[in-house]
Amino acid sequence: MSSLDSYSSPLSSRYASKEMSQLFSPRTRYSTWRKLWLHLAIAEKELGLDTISDEAIEQLRANVEISDDEIRAASEQEKIVRHDVMSHVHVYGVTCPAAAGIIHLGATSCYVTDNADLIFLRDACDLLIKKLVNVIERLSEFALQYKDMPVLGWTHFQPAQLTTVGKRATLWIQELLWDLRNIQRARDDIGLRGVKGTTGTQASFLALFNGDHDKVEELDELVVQSLGFEYAYPCTGQTYSRKIDIDVLGPLASFGATAHKMATDLRLLANLKEIEEPFESTQIGSSAMAYKRNPMRCERVCSLSRHLTGLFQDTVHTASVQWFERTLDDSAIRRVSIPSAFLTADIVLSTLLNITSGLVVYPKVIERRIMSELPFMATENIIMAMVQKGASRQECHEEIRVLSHQAARVVKEEGGDNDLIDRVKKEKYFEPIWAELDKLLDPSTFVGRAPQQTDKFVKVTVAAALKPYKAYLTKEKVELSV
Repeated sequence: MSSLDSYSSPLSSRYASKEMSQLFSPRTRYSTWRKLWLHLAIAEKELGLDTISDEAIEQLRANVEISDDEIRAASEQEKIVRHDVMSHVHVYGVTCPAAAGIIHLGATSCYVTDNADLIFLRDACDLLIKKLVNVIERLSEFALQYKDMPVLGWTHFQPAQLTTVGKRATLWIQELLWDLRNIQRARDDIGLRGVKGTTGTQASFLALFNGDHDKVEELDELVVQSLGFEYAYPCTGQTYSRKIDIDVLGPLASFGATAHKMATDLRLLANLKEIEEPFESTQIGSSAMAYKRNPMRCERVCSLSRHLTGLFQDTVHTASVQWFERTLDDSAIRRVSIPSAFLTADIVLSTLLNITSGLVVYPKVIERRIMSELPFMATENIIMAMVQKGASRQECHEEIRVLSHQAARVVKEEGGDNDLIDRVKKEKYFEPIWAELDKLLDPSTFVGRAPQQTDKFVKVTVAAALKPYKAYLTKEKVELSV
């Protein structure tokens, strides 16, 4: 059977980056198991177990990277013994005969499976963080570029006070900064399960070291430090608490909400023809409607973000039903949900990197929409200007109210343009301010402190948040495979 005759997840086959796909690949998983067995043997030998020879250590070290033939051999062995870890213990022992008798010494399966999972969680967070800071950086450049450009604001998707294109982008950036904080915090909190034995009591290791509690504690510390972690969880059952999975996938789900909101905004703006995602010169928007420029990148972000936020529920439900020291109903679902969450977040970030590298703004469309609504917003300015010329506020209010309703009728019932200002210019009552109308209608006077807020936010808040990640920032263009 060829690869085209069986299902393959589009997360890995169609969308995800090579780096994230490799991290959750069988080769990386099984090689990491071998790395864990190696470090356990080294620590046990260092603490005095003379049954572990130098030759055994050297053979284990020389064969940490598992071969294709060994993966196939382990798969065949698993069909016989129905146990994935013991299948790999067997195959590793065949490859390393001097170590065959001491591989997995004192350990339970979760020594390799759980510790490996925690390594993958940490390394996967690192991959996401590298992309996330670049999304923030590129969107911040966009915000600065358009910090002064007035644009119609929306509340309830109804016309509201003006803001600026750049200020609107800061709303997206602010949430992405929180996602960066949350993912980094979750990443830094990850420890190892360590060397805890079958039910977390370390009984097997206590027996190995003839009741020496200090050596058992030192064994745990040596293995954890050799694998680049700061600590092991002090108390575990057979597994590390599945609550850790909640702590890690929670920030990913929260990021999914951010990404969905941002992509939805851009989809709406594309409909308004104000801002569009990049569109390739040869890209086809519709098989039937040749003129269409569908926001397919943002639609992909929304689609996968929904999947990402939903995966979080798997971790909550799984953690809540773990019985006592462990139960195996966590295994199958975690094989699916944890890699899926990181692959999905990775794809969303790659797509956002592509989008934020080439957003297209249409100033004339933005200006026209502003001018279709601004006359109504300017009525208070007109009233104040008339009062300064000596008019009665109440009288002026009534005059502008009548003209506003007339103009609104033209827009809503006749489909015409907003002609309120033309009516003001023809109404003798407003003659004292006719010369000031252009100034009163200058969109830049309606945006408040949006430009100043944007400038300070990017140059102070964002700059401080990204400072620790300067080595990750790159101008490399991200191409989407499809």
